[in-house]
Amino acid sequence: MRSVQTAAALHIESPPMGPVSAAIEIDVSRESAFEAIADMARRPSFTDHFLSGFHLTRIESSGIGAGARFRVASPLRKVWMDTSIVALEQPHRMIERGRGGRGNRIPMTTVWELTEGSGSLIRVRVSHWTEPSNPLDRALEVLAANSASVQRGWRTALRRLRDQLEGSTAAPLPVGVAGGNPHATGIP
Repeated sequence: MRSVQTAAALHIESPPMGPVSAAIEIDVSRESAFEAIADMARRPSFTDHFLSGFHLTRIESSGIGAGARFRVASPLRKVWMDTSIVALEQPHRMIERGRGGRGNRIPMTTVWELTEGSGSLIRVRVSHWTEPSNPLDRALEVLAANSASVQRGWRTALRRLRDQLEGSTAAPLPVGVAGGNPHATGIP
């Protein structure tokens, strides 16, 4: 009987990471902001400060099914994550789902919401969370302070996105698909 009580007392009951969220107001049309966010090939141009090793998982970089693989850097831990667009409500909302961590056993969700702001501004909000079921994965997320570093990363990413969209500079070159040629003939 005592071993049952001890096992119950040792059970780690911690919530999933997040949701962490960040929001910013941008002075562009909702359609152009949504187009930039929904194109996975443009994602590294504003997230490469905390997401590295970014590569596409298919040739089509936007639309339902478009996906990417990347490494999330936090101070004490770096994990690989996959994400794919599973729902689009243009130009209001986009939902991404994926997995990451050791053996891709940690489910992850990212939700982008674009709403009308004051005047000509739009409000872009990103929410991100993971749902580790393994006690070791939960403990590692807590010990590595993943929530705080990921939230900082998304805040900085939204500021960089705003600067790109509102700036007069040319859009950065999108990331390509490794080994893939988007042209059916093989000739650009």
